[in-house]
Amino acid sequence: MLRAVVPTGISLRQLLYRSYLLISCGHPFKEVPIKMSNWIKNLLILSVGFPSFGFAVDSGSNDKVSPITIQWIDNLKGDFSFRTKWSYSEEVYRNEYGQLSCDGLCPEGIESMKDDDGKIYPDSLTKFYQLVDTTHHFHSISCEAWCYEWGGTDFITAKQTDKNRIICSSQKSAGTHCSLIIEISGDACLPRIELRSISMPGLKTYYCKGGFIKIDKNSRAQGILKAEFDFDFNNTYEPDQKMFWKGKMYTLIEKQ
Repeated sequence: MLRAVVPTGISLRQLLYRSYLLISCGHPFKEVPIKMSNWIKNLLILSVGFPSFGFAVDSGSNDKVSPITIQWIDNLKGDFSFRTKWSYSEEVYRNEYGQLSCDGLCPEGIESMKDDDGKIYPDSLTKFYQLVDTTHHFHSISCEAWCYEWGGTDFITAKQTDKNRIICSSQKSAGTHCSLIIEISGDACLPRIELRSISMPGLKTYYCKGGFIKIDKNSRAQGILKAEFDFDFNNTYEPDQKMFWKGKMYTLIEKQ
């Protein structure tokens, strides 16, 4: 006789979705205690494939996208002092000898310029710093967020793709695999979170369902995006878990 052990307090919709993830490519966030026969597995996979169940595997594919009206401010107040802080690139650090060194994704050939203890040979210092980028990168965002695989970020870019359209994108890192994307067009914007999980292939998108953004009008005219924002997102995977991103940004607008 067929038998499935299903956790209590879970809807049919959540059960089908979690079961599909577990069967097809492994669960990206947590394990689900389900035991089932091949017949039930096939039924679940088949069921997920039909739109009549009212949801899809790709997070956000059936979300209602909610544009956010921009609040234009003549002189946006608040603490934007984060823009005076800076960091080296993620792979650059100061070793025990006080030298700036590199660990991780580094230029080819620099390991031969260091001894067994990691100290850079004196006669290799000039060549080493020609290869390793030790630029001071000034911070462009100060923010808090809850999203999957989030570890923080200090950088966001703003690129103007045409006269009235700007796309902002926060920087991912070794510890942060989600990114805040804000598409600005005229007097409205469409925020979303994009996640490229390290435990599940493909792109997952979570769309904004409410919030606000205030943009300094005078700074915008000077080619700078100075803004304060607070967005809530539709967490299609765990609806009871609030997903948000809020903070301030101050960054040059790059023209393409």
